[in-house]
Order: sequence, then structure tokens, then C-alpha cells
Amino acid sequence: MVNVMAKKVREKLAHKEKEVERRDRMLIHDFSSERATLEEVFDQATLMVIYDFLNSGVLDEVHGVVNAGKEARVYWGKDKEGRELAVKIYLTASAEFRKGMLKYIEGDYRFKGVKRDTRSLIYAWAQKEFRNLQQASRARVRVPKPVAVRNNVLVMEFIGKDGTNAPSLKEELPSDPEKVYGILLTFLERLYRKADLVHGDLSEYNVMIWKGKPVIFDMAQAVPTSHPMAEFFLRRDLANLNRFFSRLGVNVLPVDDAYRKVVG
Repeated sequence: MVNVMAKKVREKLAHKEKEVERRDRMLIHDFSSERATLEEVFDQATLMVIYDFLNSGVLDEVHGVVNAGKEARVYWGKDKEGRELAVKIYLTASAEFRKGMLKYIEGDYRFKGVKRDTRSLIYAWAQKEFRNLQQASRARVRVPKPVAVRNNVLVMEFIGKDGTNAPSLKEELPSDPEKVYGILLTFLERLYRKADLVHGDLSEYNVMIWKGKPVIFDMAQAVPTSHPMAEFFLRRDLANLNRFFSRLGVNVLPVDDAYRKVVG
């Protein structure tokens, strides 16, 4: 009986080992075109998080990069049901990024005890985006739905199809700009009143158009309404929207009027 049990355990371990090897090969194959940045993005700690997500079923596949910036890389993935996911990996070695994020973390009561070393800040930044996405989703603001977060890796809903992400407002103008402008003002109002958040960096660069409707993304810098710079950030968001949509012929609200509409 003991020998039978031991055999079963060995077989199970061997199967798991083969599964991990297969995934390793898949990752190496998919990221072979990213050799120059492989070490920067996939350090040992990051790889362990990815493997844990693969082994726990959060992810079933990870494919190529769909967006690469100074602060993060976004990869296309899928879960076991075939649902498309975005795997966002923040770069833990970016000192410039560290400097820029401080004003959004300081004053955020949710992250009071965060250490100031780069790795701790970036781990907090990923957690911050996850929590902001949760709060926004609950407030019925259309954002990518968060799935999981650990260290500098955030998994969320993929906005797009077959590994091609939806275009941003900057990349593709909306067919009905007046309608989109109105929806975005409603989203800012819901963010402020129901999610207790101000986006803080809203522009045509971080609004996607998917199936004719706007989806707000890049939520890491969003701050609570109690943040000392919340009013400044909100007015800046509104000014950015007005600048963009006025160029498309939309009769935009003056920033003061839009601000009163949002905060009530």
C-alpha cells in the first residue's frame, strides 16, 4: 500500500515537473524577441510570481508583449477558460519611475507605511493599481477588471481581442465624440462620489475605445479624494478632457462647471 502511494506521488510530481518545463519553454519561445529586456523585466522574483500564477490557475498561457513603456511591460495571456488577460509587469529597476510616483503615494492614507526603497514602492504601486481598479469597478466605471496582483505583477482583463488591444483615443478618434465626452464626465463623477477616487492623469492616452464606449486604464496613480493634491489632479484631468474634445468640436463644459458637476 505504501509503495502504491509513493508511486502515485512520484507520478504526480513528474507530471507537474513536465508541465512547468512546458511552460518554461513557452515563456522562452514567446519572449525570445525581447532578449534585450528579458533580464530587466523577468528577474528571478518576477519569474517566480509568473510561475505561481501559472501553477495556481490564475494564468494558463502567457504570450508576447502588447505594450512596452518605460515603467511597465504588458503581456497578453489567457486563463483556463480561454478568457484574454493582460499581464502588467512593473520594472523594478526604474529610478526615474520611483521619483515620479512619490507624489501619488504620499498623502494616500491606504499606503502610509510604505518603505521608500525602489522595490517596495513599485510593489505598492502595483497594489495601488489593483485596489483602484477594484474601487472603480464597484462604482460602475468601465476599467479593466482586476484579477490578481503580487509584487510587481498585475493580472487584469484584456481590453481587445486575440492579443490586439483596443485603440486609445489618441490612436483612433471616437465616432461620437460628444457621447464619449459625456460618458467620461459621468465616469469621473462616479469615481469621485462612489469610489472616493480622482484619476490624476487622465488624457486621450489612457482612455481606450472598445465596442464604441470608453474604457479608462492606467489607474495606478489615482488618489483618494482626501489626498492633498486631489483637487489639482481633478481639475487637470478635466482640463485635459476639454482640450482634447474641444478640438473635435464638442461643446465642452468650462472646467469650473465640470468640477462642480463631478464633486456635487
